Amino acid sequence: MVTAVRHLGPNWYAAVMGTAIVATAGAALPVHLPGGRTICAAVWLLSLLLLVTLLGARALHWRHHADQARAHLLDPAVAPFYGCLAMALLAVGGGALTVGRYWIGTRAAVALDAVLFTVGTVVGLAAAVVVPYLMAVGHRAEPRDATPVWLLPVVAPMVSAALGPLLVPYLPAGQARETLLLACFAMFGLSLLATLAMLPLVFARIVTGGPLPLALTPTLFLVLGPLGQSTTAVGKFADVAPGVVPAPYSQGFGVLAVLYGVPVMGFALLWLALATAHVIAARRRGMGFSMTWWAFTFPVGTCVTGAAALARHTGLVVYDGLAVGLYGLLVAAWVTAGVRTARGVLSGALLAGPRPVLSAPLPVRVRTTSGAVR
Repeated sequence: MVTAVRHLGPNWYAAVMGTAIVATAGAALPVHLPGGRTICAAVWLLSLLLLVTLLGARALHWRHHADQARAHLLDPAVAPFYGCLAMALLAVGGGALTVGRYWIGTRAAVALDAVLFTVGTVVGLAAAVVVPYLMAVGHRAEPRDATPVWLLPVVAPMVSAALGPLLVPYLPAGQARETLLLACFAMFGLSLLATLAMLPLVFARIVTGGPLPLALTPTLFLVLGPLGQSTTAVGKFADVAPGVVPAPYSQGFGVLAVLYGVPVMGFALLWLALATAHVIAARRRGMGFSMTWWAFTFPVGTCVTGAAALARHTGLVVYDGLAVGLYGLLVAAWVTAGVRTARGVLSGALLAGPRPVLSAPLPVRVRTTSGAVR
């Protein structure tokens, strides 16, 4: 077991995120299917088990392979995935209140979410500062190296912003509730502005630098994360603001939910089409499975919850249909990534170290019968 976790990177937390969002997004759907609550609760429980297992495996990784763990932190291609740790904690915590409470009870769900939200938020804020700092000082990243993976650390506070309002009703009325709500709003702004600063680098890299490497092509879906999650966040603010903040501001959150969410969701659909086109082209060029396929899950799930929030605040049936359609895409992606991951873990392929790059053989010089050398 100790040897098996040597190459277990922080990117594995994406599997926890992708599983948890299937449960929470399913609970947010405007369509309530028979047995849907039980299924979503079971999927959430699976995400909790995955989180506990992965936390234990990563602890072994740090204890017995500290050299590799430090190398991951100093690797510009791996370090941004530390944002996934924060988002995995937050996603499972939010799922506890959304669907897990039907199995473990409301009191236990609130306690679990409070712990995971607090730890996840602290880790997310730390990642949002430390990882960009390392990229600037230690990694020396170039614009041509920009990929959507760079967004992961700065998106983590947006997940806190979207899930924090779930805890607001369980706090004492007055200062405590308003403080948490406005803290979530502050993290919304923090993450949004950081994303707006980073996203042009990613878009410019794609347009001017050509398609991403095949293994990284699925990461184009990561851009959907801050778009869908921010739309979800403003919808949650509007849900809990009445009675928490003064009347003019509570009404303002309701206006923001629509005036912000509608155009951002429009851009998310544009990006979904663009990313899908890149993935189809990459598959034709031989793109195989890797852990980056989990990028097809959590970001799409945030668009499901974002569309559901718009459906609540606009009353438009079109957003109901959009949420259901995106959820079908999410479930298909989750099943595909889950089956491929389980197969790769059982075979040992996903836990193996990177294959060494073979050097090109030296050219062979042959003397012909005419005496020429070629």
